[in-house]
Amino acid sequence: MESPVEATAPERVQWGRVGSLVGGQAAVQLGSFALLIAMNWTAVQLGGTRAVTVLMLAATVPRALMLIFGGAVADTLGPRFVLLRTTAARVALLAAGAVLTATAEQLWPLVVIALVEGVLLGLAGPASGVLLPLFARGEQLARANSLYAMVLRVAPILGAPAGAFLITVGELWVALLIGAVTGAIWFGCLLHVTHGFVRPEPEPGVSLVKRSGDGFRLLARHPRLRWMFVAALCLDMAFSWPAEVALPLLVSERGWGVSAVGVVLAAFSVGALGSSAVGAALAHRIPMFVRLVVTGAGLAAGILVMALMPSVVSLTVVAAAVGLLSGLNGPAIVTLYQQSAPEDRMGAAMSTLSLSGIGTAPVSIAVFSSLSLVLGVQTTWLVCGAIAFVSPVAAVLALRHPARTEEPAVTELPVAAAA
Repeated sequence: MESPVEATAPERVQWGRVGSLVGGQAAVQLGSFALLIAMNWTAVQLGGTRAVTVLMLAATVPRALMLIFGGAVADTLGPRFVLLRTTAARVALLAAGAVLTATAEQLWPLVVIALVEGVLLGLAGPASGVLLPLFARGEQLARANSLYAMVLRVAPILGAPAGAFLITVGELWVALLIGAVTGAIWFGCLLHVTHGFVRPEPEPGVSLVKRSGDGFRLLARHPRLRWMFVAALCLDMAFSWPAEVALPLLVSERGWGVSAVGVVLAAFSVGALGSSAVGAALAHRIPMFVRLVVTGAGLAAGILVMALMPSVVSLTVVAAAVGLLSGLNGPAIVTLYQQSAPEDRMGAAMSTLSLSGIGTAPVSIAVFSSLSLVLGVQTTWLVCGAIAFVSPVAAVLALRHPARTEEPAVTELPVAAAA
């Protein structure tokens, strides 16, 4: 059996598998965002703000909790085993949900669907993060991660209006059915992406419960991973509240109109999408220090400056610049984390990195929303910017520590060299 490095030399990347991975994610993410908008809007009609809150909690809390176990499951059973089964289960869930909601207009089916889907996505998340490092090595991994990030940027831009359109011209069951179809497309891509993978050898005497703490043990043992976790955590913590809560409040306080929120967010998304495209082509030619530290410092400064902008135009320009920096910084964090994590614990490593994002958002919103009641929106936004400056400092400390010195056997490998 050949290793991924041998299988991809001299190009050192299997673009066929990477293309299937990215294409499948494009389909499933588009369907997921359309479904998210459709379910939230339906919840509003059924029960108002309280119903949406219940639905969001049902979707996010199980997902965050299952991320801890998802890494251990991926390392123990292998990404192919986990992804094929969770994806198939999600397709069946959404198809059954389409049948159920076509005949009943109640909130509880939506809550059940969100709850089960959250569990499945939490289990699958770390396994998805294991795949790219198997197909792209060294500097090429940065390009692959930037290409992957493009999909994540495009999905909400196209998926959100698609979900609104589906609700306008149809019903929720149509959005659920489309979610099932895009999930089936992702399943088909996974069959190609993970073809030839073998199950990892079991470790005698090591339980799944014990392995669920591997991600945190990695942080304790590896300084580079620990500081990268801090860099990602602080940046996500500092950005979640301004983007999701403070921006509408600031726009309302200044009397700019609700359309300003959409314009600013669109500018950020376009900027991030553009720099992700640049990264897909040229990330391997841009020094890691620039992609990680310089952009991190720029992001922190941008968050600060956004709170001080006197007009919609100036705020939009800064938001676009922040998006440009984010499109390089995010993939750089993921790339360095993947390159520094032990390969036989990659699932555990990716679960903790995912927690720094998914698990941070509700904490950020709760903490800074409470603080804004005392300090005001603008001052609290400036506090967020100050916290964001911890990220580039932590990144510098991470780069001072060596990456892993040896690469253990990979948990699953493609059998065919020329996939």
